[in-house]
Amino acid sequence: MHIKKGDTVKILSGDDKGKTAKVAKAFPKEGRILIEGVNTVKKHERSRQQDGKGQVVEKAMPIRASKVSKVG
Repeated sequence: MHIKKGDTVKILSGDDKGKTAKVAKAFPKEGRILIEGVNTVKKHERSRQQDGKGQVVEKAMPIRASKVSKVG
């Protein structure tokens, strides 16, 4: 895989097309990378206490490395 952790990449396709961001983590066996602030989804978390409240958390999900190109 041509992308490593810490590289700056530009998104080539998808909802975040054209954005530039830094790679937070790479998964070479799966061919995917995790990019800071890109491809975020909302996850509903259950409360951890009996009478506590749950919450909605935004979480970045990995995307395929073939959908990005290295910048500089």
